[in-house]
Amino acid sequence: MASTQWTERAACRDSDPDELFAQSAQQNRAKEVCGGCAVRTKCLAEALDNHIEFGVWGGMTERERKALLRRRPDVTSWRTVLEQAHEAFIQSRAD
Repeated sequence: MASTQWTERAACRDSDPDELFAQSAQQNRAKEVCGGCAVRTKCLAEALDNHIEFGVWGGMTERERKALLRRRPDVTSWRTVLEQAHEAFIQSRAD
């Protein structure tokens, strides 16, 4: 899958962009859209790897992403980290 093809499968693809770039408590509604999204991890990795500052991406607000980036400055590829964590989770469920 090409790096941007995931957007075609995103739960928010038909949403009003203003809902995803909401402020304060309205961000919780945007995060709900991410809850069952099939490409949530890819979306979050995109935002983290590219230091996207605004909006809800992969179920995280800009404040949450900034805090995560500060806690893990050693990460060079969030896509790799999140894919490995996803694979470990799938494997743990299979055991």
